Amino acid sequence: MQAMQWLKLALPTLVAAAALVLLIDDDGASAANDEERMLQQFTGHYELVSFIRFPEEGGEVDTNYEGRIMYDGDGNMSAIGMPKDLPVRAARSEENISGGFAYYGTVSLDLDNDIIIHHVQGSPTRGDWDGEDNIRYFEFTDEGLLKLSMKDDSGRTIGTLTWRKLEGPADT
Repeated sequence: MQAMQWLKLALPTLVAAAALVLLIDDDGASAANDEERMLQQFTGHYELVSFIRFPEEGGEVDTNYEGRIMYDGDGNMSAIGMPKDLPVRAARSEENISGGFAYYGTVSLDLDNDIIIHHVQGSPTRGDWDGEDNIRYFEFTDEGLLKLSMKDDSGRTIGTLTWRKLEGPADT
């Protein structure tokens, strides 16, 4: 009889605990699904629309860059950008003229803070980036653009790269 009384008392607690476990598992699955959906939204090839820097003294500077960024469906990325006039400057010089950025790696997301992290695995232009994390604050605009912003240690936006997704062969 004592076992039956114990069961009557314990049953509601056991049911509540089981429901809590299911809820926690569901939240974990939901977060994983949110991340997977967001990674799919990133997936594709993009062309650089603008690269604007925001100097500490104020204002904004258009870097006049062109470039591409790519995210695949497996969590990899690569990016390249350069001043639009770089080929002309290089053609006029006997020296090796370089500029811009190029790197590749994997990505992870911090959805609570709208951050995508580029985990740099290699960079022919910035050797000191190897093994570094390039943190970018992302926004998908109503116009279908992807904005990736960089912030300094104080949280001030120091640059924004705006990308347009390429849809097909006509855009390449």
